[in-house]
Amino acid sequence: MADWLPRVSFVLPPEGQPLDPASLFAVPMREYRVEVGFGDGSHLFALAEAHPDIGFIGVEPYEHGVAKLVTRIAAKVAAGGPDNIRVLTDDARLLLKALPDASLAGGYVLFPDPWPKKRHQWRRIVNPDTLADWARLLPRGHELRLATDVPDYQRWMLRCILGAPQFDWQAAGRADWLQRPADWPPSKYEQKAIAAGRTPHYYRLRRV
Repeated sequence: MADWLPRVSFVLPPEGQPLDPASLFAVPMREYRVEVGFGDGSHLFALAEAHPDIGFIGVEPYEHGVAKLVTRIAAKVAAGGPDNIRVLTDDARLLLKALPDASLAGGYVLFPDPWPKKRHQWRRIVNPDTLADWARLLPRGHELRLATDVPDYQRWMLRCILGAPQFDWQAAGRADWLQRPADWPPSKYEQKAIAAGRTPHYYRLRRV
């Protein structure tokens, strides 16, 4: 963490100043994507390995998960792999506000904290305001992916999705939200949820 976190992490610019995602990487990337709440980084790291020409920005406030991802990044780059992941340990909502219009090619919010108590639900990271931010950041045709294993959050997400005309929910049948797509790497939390008997729901939203 002492050696590598400063190499791959960044801080947000002062409020009102935009953050060009290209400025975070040593070499230009084909496109840029953001994962909010990456946990131990399993999903984010798998995507970065599969797409070395894409720049990935991961947001996670918890040090334990950041340490796991940074360890993987250090080993990958030391072995000659691409340096295509950047890490933010700040509030993801501030990042979404700072990025310029149409600057991302994809977004992921997978198994976020459900804040189950009613008085805390305003803290949920999937809400009408953040969906509006994602709509501003994603050009037409690009995807935002959401997932949760909490029934109440599933209903909450669906209300938000169906109330966001900027997105088209990519589901033709029940299997489309109960089966993880082949190009969607698993996460550690997802596997724990399945082992505990909970049913994840996967939502693919296309910007229209």
